[in-house]
Amino acid sequence: MNENDLLQKYSTAQFQSDLEYLGIQLSQKQLEQFLVYYEMLAEWNQVMNLTAITEYDDVMKKHFVDSLSLTKVFDAEKHYMLTKPVSVIDVGTGAGFPGLALKIAFPNLKVTLLDSLNKRIHFLDAVIERLGLDGVETLHGRAEDFARPGKLRESFDLCVSRAVANLASLSEYCLPYVKQGGFFISYKSERISEEMDAAGNAISLLGGKLDRQTEFTLPDSDIYRNLVMIRKQRATPKKYPRKAGLPTKEPLV
Repeated sequence: MNENDLLQKYSTAQFQSDLEYLGIQLSQKQLEQFLVYYEMLAEWNQVMNLTAITEYDDVMKKHFVDSLSLTKVFDAEKHYMLTKPVSVIDVGTGAGFPGLALKIAFPNLKVTLLDSLNKRIHFLDAVIERLGLDGVETLHGRAEDFARPGKLRESFDLCVSRAVANLASLSEYCLPYVKQGGFFISYKSERISEEMDAAGNAISLLGGKLDRQTEFTLPDSDIYRNLVMIRKQRATPKKYPRKAGLPTKEPLV
């Protein structure tokens, strides 16, 4: 189906209204890109497990709008640097959330999508090629491995993750990628006051400090979301992240 036909097939009114609430306005081309992304997600999901959420309205709200809710704490437009765009790594990107959605909405971002399952990387590569996106790369591997010295350690202005793990573990996976002065933003779908308290020492140990925590519901819904924004203040000690599996099995305390 021609991309222009997708705008006739699907109503984007709610999606555009939701994004307006987040301060985002998309061009027709960007709307078409999100619709192509949705159709490819639904098609590929029939032969591989990419997401349990497949209905059009649910994907638009719970994946795309949710991914772009980053603007509640981080204004990508205002954070563009003078000589180059903000560099972003999405750790445990899965089917591309939030990293690929952010790339479509904010084309000037330089985005790296990291995932440990190669079949997801194949899907992401296909979407990137179909949409003709530049300035986005995919990496197949474990978060612990690419964060080693001499690889991608402290290479990014921003690290994002919607991965399901406790905040102490996620911080050990993600903060090593962030430059000093940059940020790690964790997407959470539950209230995590106890988890935050438990992760406080780990965040400090890894060179970070809680910048802000923003709780809200996705527009026109009762879907609770929680964005935790951590600023990288100091270099992460070289012994972190620990060897594969340990950050999850034995979170720092």
